[in-house]
Amino acid sequence: MRKNTDVPRGTIHRLTVDSKVLKGNLLGDPADRAIDVYVPAGMKRDGLPLLVDLVGFTAGGPAHTNWKNFGENVPDRLDRLIGEGAMPPCIVAFPDCFTKLGGNQYVNSAAMGRWDDFLLQEAVPFVEAKFGCGGTGRRGCFGKSSGGYGAMVQAMLHPDFWSASASHSGDVGFELLFIPDFPKVLRALATTDNSIQKWLEKFLSAPKVKDADVHILMVLAMAATYDPDLSAFMGVRLPVTIDTCELIPERWANYVKWDPLTLVEKHGEGLKKLKSFYIDCGDVDQYNLVYGSRRMHKRLTEMKVPHVYQEFADDHTAVDYRMDISLPILAKALSA
Repeated sequence: MRKNTDVPRGTIHRLTVDSKVLKGNLLGDPADRAIDVYVPAGMKRDGLPLLVDLVGFTAGGPAHTNWKNFGENVPDRLDRLIGEGAMPPCIVAFPDCFTKLGGNQYVNSAAMGRWDDFLLQEAVPFVEAKFGCGGTGRRGCFGKSSGGYGAMVQAMLHPDFWSASASHSGDVGFELLFIPDFPKVLRALATTDNSIQKWLEKFLSAPKVKDADVHILMVLAMAATYDPDLSAFMGVRLPVTIDTCELIPERWANYVKWDPLTLVEKHGEGLKKLKSFYIDCGDVDQYNLVYGSRRMHKRLTEMKVPHVYQEFADDHTAVDYRMDISLPILAKALSA
């Protein structure tokens, strides 16, 4: 639903990448992936910066180009921001990175697939070659929730590839985010004889997806991402004991390695190469992410890493409106 019908409408191109790095993945997900690409109205493709939208859990990139009731989809938002002069024109790619487990965290996983490689080796080079956009110093990524985690971690791991990043309510502070959910997962598994396989098979074959079950699925997807077990069904094993919900130290340690608060200690200096690094979070985020975000902001400040940090009066849900702040910041940095 367009808020400003006077601004010109950009065009959406649907591309398909036949991925080599995703072939034969453990989940059996398709290797051919759709990428929607937004091109601003009246603009030549060559030379424009490229932004890549990393969507949150349960979504795929093309979901952000669909019509949206009572609000703007991302192309509508881009039309308005560019048309009103709030941000320079840029091309935006929306890759489909959905999986049977509901999404991914945009890192390589033996169970979930080589999503880091997919982005850097296939999706982004494909879009840049097709549209003559982006390139060194002129590409950035942004996302919310799992996508915010992806944007944050991609920037830390690959500061020579990305030059700008924006994380909205990204996963950070894993002990506050994940540990409270493990008892809920065990109660759910108890309904299927404590079997992860039976629970997943029941979920995947159900005629209706329940919101509560999606939260259980999310925890199982994180297990397959951060601590995969190739001998287990879909690579999922939990870092807690089934009967007493006690953390298994060696299992949980594999999660902690991927917490941005851990990664920043090794990779934080690389963030100084970025033209822009943006982080925000709602002050009543129901997943406790505001506390991890504050810790990240504190550590980045101590390391003298330039960044923008904002908190806003809201929770984790339906905060796409925050793109009105982040997208102009990224586009201006990449256009300079």
